[in-house]
Formats: sequence, structure tokens, C-alpha cells
Amino acid sequence: MQKIILYTIVIVFSLVTKAVAQEKTFEQQAKEIASNIEMITTEEKNALKKEVEAIDVQVKEGKITAENAQELKLKIAEERAKNIETKVAIEEAKLAQLVQDKVDGKITDSGEESRRGGTTIILGGNNNDSIGKNKTEINFGSMKIYNGEKDKAERRSKRTTSQFVFAFGLNNVITDGENLEDSDYRVWGSHFYEWGVTYNSRIFKNNNLLHAKYGLSLMYNNLRPTDNRYFVKNGDQTDLVTSTVKLDDSRFRNVYLTAPLHLEFDFTPKKLSKDGTKTYFRTHETVRLGIGGYGGVRIKSKQILEYELDDIKIKEKQKGDFNVSEFTYGLSAYVGYGQTSLYVKYDLNPMFKNNNIDQNNVSLGLRFDFN
Repeated sequence: MQKIILYTIVIVFSLVTKAVAQEKTFEQQAKEIASNIEMITTEEKNALKKEVEAIDVQVKEGKITAENAQELKLKIAEERAKNIETKVAIEEAKLAQLVQDKVDGKITDSGEESRRGGTTIILGGNNNDSIGKNKTEINFGSMKIYNGEKDKAERRSKRTTSQFVFAFGLNNVITDGENLEDSDYRVWGSHFYEWGVTYNSRIFKNNNLLHAKYGLSLMYNNLRPTDNRYFVKNGDQTDLVTSTVKLDDSRFRNVYLTAPLHLEFDFTPKKLSKDGTKTYFRTHETVRLGIGGYGGVRIKSKQILEYELDDIKIKEKQKGDFNVSEFTYGLSAYVGYGQTSLYVKYDLNPMFKNNNIDQNNVSLGLRFDFN
């Protein structure tokens, strides 16, 4: 998970840097060059003043004669003047090139810049198409880039659209013959998270109610046993046993690559273009309900134990199959408004394939479909 977060930060930072580093106008660049010339002159004059004052101090202390001091002052004055001339010449060359670029049409002025638009960065969802005729929108939530208002309106009204999905919440198991209240796992300490990409296809060409939603997701199911226990593999059985040392944390994680499939009811009404000649079908703007399921394969299982021994903090990671079922399949549903939903999923297959008592994973949380 730390690697995923790191890669996400790098990608986001890269896109933000590109978006912010927009082209400067002719007026802005000319003002910057003028500022540089003024700063060069001021810095050189201040440096000359300090050097002259240092020479005067040497005269007062009798280290050099007045004649030698005059010669030194003349010499450093010529050096500083030469420095100003050299540095200013570089800036003047930049200004000449800037003017030439302006003549050649490579540089825009402030009026042209406003007509060209700019870049807007959206971190979450945004259902508003009014981004400007020539503006670019970078939407990190849906991982899309729209080039102008028309491009956004048309792409969001296609029969098949894509979404970035992220979900998280509570995770536990339902055990045969037991209530969830008697669970062997901490209710608030056990959690799940899921992320992936889905496609949403309108089933009927001219009706927006029914959609097929499908894609790929990574599911992370975490369980934290109660009463200082952890999992031990005993042949084809996997048992919860009490640890002989005090555990600061005991966590069991299963990771699955799954293919979810839902029938989605989207009650977003159709929209008309400004001139009333075109009909747009949108999604993820009002009430939504999805029912379906998922199937997939287990990628890995891992147990993490944290404890202290002889004043030394130890974090132990155990990897293996732990007799966990290689495949997973189950039912899932969500209901919400816009891009946010209440989400529930239940594994029809038992978590451990050979244990005498079946335990089926169940999750409840929030789901975000960034359209």
C-alpha cells in the first residue's frame, strides 16, 4: 500500500507541475527582464560601495596610502562597471529575442492568453461542464484530462464511460452457528479497501436507467483477531491460537484480483444541449443503485505480528497460503447519490478451504466512483 501511495503522489506531482508551468505572456517576460537588469545594477553598485568603504578603512588605519587607495578604487570601479555591462548585455539579448519571438507569433499577450484559456485542476468529482471553451481540465479523481468544454460534454455523454473506483470500510467474517457480535475479530480494527477501474455501459440507446458496470479491482481484506491471538497453519487446517507473548498488533491480510459485475440503476435525467438540438445521457449525478457480484483469484496472504521482546520492538511478517481459498466469488451491492455510495460485499466461498467451520468474509463501507 505504501508503494501505491508513493506512485500516486509522484504521478499527481508530475501532472500538477506540468499544469502550473503555463506559458508566460510577452508583458510578463519583458517585465521580468527589466527587473533582472535593475537588480544587476543595484547589486553591483552595493558591492562597489562596500569595497570602497573597506579601502577607506585601510587608509585610516595607515595600511595603505591615499594614492594607492585612489588607484584601487578606480580599478574596482572599472571591474564593477564591466560586470554590469556583461550581465546587462545578456539580459538585453534575451529582450531582443523576446521581441523577435513576439513578431514571429511565438509569444502571446495578455488578451490572447485569456482567449486561449488555461488549466483547471480537479482533485475530486466535478459534474459541471462549464470549464470554458478553450480551457483544459485535469481531473485526478477520474484520472481524465478534458480539452475544452465540448470535449468534456461529449466524452461524459458516451454510451460507455470509465470510472476510477475506491472503497474502504469495515471487514469481518460470518461464522456458521455464530453471531457477528461473537466474532473472533475486532469489529472496528478490521477493515477492507478496494481500488480499480470500471466501465459503465448504457444498455438501451435512448434510455438512461439501466447500465452494465464491469471492470477490474484489487481487494484488500484485513482481519485483526481478538484476545491476543494469531493464525497458525496445522496441516490442512488453519487455527487461531493464543500467543505466548503480548501482541501489540495481529493482522491477517488477503489480497485478491477481482472482476466485479453489476447491473446499475442510474436515475440521472437526460439533458439537452444549449440550442436544444442534442440529447445528452449522463451518469453518476443523482441516485444510483447497483446489484451484482464479483469473482477473482487470491494474489497473496500475509500475517503481520508486532510485539516487544527484551525491550526490542519486533515486526514480523509471515507470507504463505495459510490454506486460504485460491479463488473468491460473492455478491455485492451499493446505493448512493452522485459518485458516493454505501457499499456491501459478501464472499460466498469460505475464507479457508479446508477448515471444519466455514467463515465467509463480509464488508461494509463507502464507495467512490469518480466519473
